[in-house]
Amino acid sequence: MSYRPPLEAIECVLTHVSQLDGLLGSKQFDSCGADEVRAILEAVAKFAGSEIAPLRRIGDLEGARLEQGSVLMPRGYKEAYASFVDGGYGATAVGTNFGGLGLPHCVELAALELIGGADMAFGLCPILTAGAVDALLHHGSEGQRQRYLQKLVSGEWTGTMNLTEPQAGSDVGAVRTMATPGPDGHWSIRGTKIFISFGDHDLASNIVHLILARTPEAPAGTRGLSLFVAPKFRVGDDGGLGKANGIKVASLEHKLGLHASPTCALVFGEDDPCLGELVGPLHGGMRAMFTMMNNARLNIGLQGVQIAERARQAAIGYAKDRIQSRAVSGASALPVPIIEHPDVRRMLVRMTALTHAARALIYFTALQRDHMSLGARSANGRLELLTPLAKAYATDVGNEVASLAIQVHGGAGYVEETGVAQLLRDVRITSIYEGTNGIQAADLVSRKIGLDEGEPFAALILQLKREARNTELLSLIRCCADLGDELVKAPAIARLSASYPFLTMLSVAVCGWLLERMLSAELTDLHRTSIQYYLERIVPEALGLEASASPAAGSIFAIGASEFA
Repeated sequence: MSYRPPLEAIECVLTHVSQLDGLLGSKQFDSCGADEVRAILEAVAKFAGSEIAPLRRIGDLEGARLEQGSVLMPRGYKEAYASFVDGGYGATAVGTNFGGLGLPHCVELAALELIGGADMAFGLCPILTAGAVDALLHHGSEGQRQRYLQKLVSGEWTGTMNLTEPQAGSDVGAVRTMATPGPDGHWSIRGTKIFISFGDHDLASNIVHLILARTPEAPAGTRGLSLFVAPKFRVGDDGGLGKANGIKVASLEHKLGLHASPTCALVFGEDDPCLGELVGPLHGGMRAMFTMMNNARLNIGLQGVQIAERARQAAIGYAKDRIQSRAVSGASALPVPIIEHPDVRRMLVRMTALTHAARALIYFTALQRDHMSLGARSANGRLELLTPLAKAYATDVGNEVASLAIQVHGGAGYVEETGVAQLLRDVRITSIYEGTNGIQAADLVSRKIGLDEGEPFAALILQLKREARNTELLSLIRCCADLGDELVKAPAIARLSASYPFLTMLSVAVCGWLLERMLSAELTDLHRTSIQYYLERIVPEALGLEASASPAAGSIFAIGASEFA
């Protein structure tokens, strides 16, 4: 199954949604012009298509493996990652003082989309490193930045995020990993973390772990958590690598998909001391970790786009080649490609519409980060509001489009050799990790629509109402506004019971608005048709969720748990 990097679609969104020309014209992002950015993305696209895409099937079949306490990656991954580092393909958004190109965050997302579209498992590694970079940039000491950032930005070292424990999944406050202060300023870390993506591998010379841990006599719950940085190999003041740092790989998970991404259980300080440094203030772990998590949530939403694009391309290619049955129109007495059949055509247009919508939402959310860099005070609130939409809706789209790709392929899609089954297996995790999509919906209705006395939500709704033109879209926007007001005032159970359909409605409203704005651009016929389909078919579907999104709907707690038999 071939992969064509979607440069044209990405450039369209960068121009008309992320307003790239305006960003590059600012003093903050003046290191490169539009032509240089285009050349960079073309180079990333060429690398992704030629060196990474062929690894996708190998990685799925071979998977990462644990041998004598170390994780080994499938054939070809180590060489491809070395090329990734040599090409500087991960060093886009960070400032030049740490070896980056100083480009807008939306350009970093474009590069990551191209890499992950070729192979989502490979692309997860730089996503995690980007999160570690973000945490250290915003919360690390100057010494920590000097010690770690240059090599993390280049990709020579990789980063991880360590939150989850056997008893502490979504309930982060239940973390038990303990960090005890030592006499030299380091902390001794003991505990176990599970589900750690790229927790160990042989791609890089060092792995920089960001670990959420409790300290002695700390307050209970999340208020008592602190963030620590602990590398796989200790790092000297001169940046050189020292001895191993007491981090043991206990096991690798056997997963539905994403086989080439090693998901590790890590044990800290069991056989040898694991020494770490405090990142940020004591008991400031959640604030620092949310910097990393919000970065990751946007990038996980991007994974939904990566898989949707790959699945869309596969389905269109198959539908053009697969000959089956005569055309309904009767124009030919001979069997025709299945792309001529109405239901197949419906699925292909829907897949394209959803993919464009999710991409627009992700890049528009990334734009808020760039506006924050430019000093726009309102951008932070809008970023907070949009992040749960971007993570949840884009990954829902990835799951739906991958499923539709199997349907277009028919029985051949259910067979592993065609490659589309892997897409569905790989994308399934995206609606689970980095906060399940249900948690994103709960966050939206519990915190985000009421953030800053509701100002970011009200400002977004006002802009949508002012600029939207499609009648159904305007109806959806007004409905979201009314439901948002109701949900803020509703009891917790009613509010949370309605949260997921409300998230979908608001996401579709924002996507419809963004797509409508793009109609003024020069688009391919397929792109334009898919936008019209989104406005005429998918927007009304979302409007039909109004009853489910109302907090006044019948209670799903009308029966007791024991009655679910």
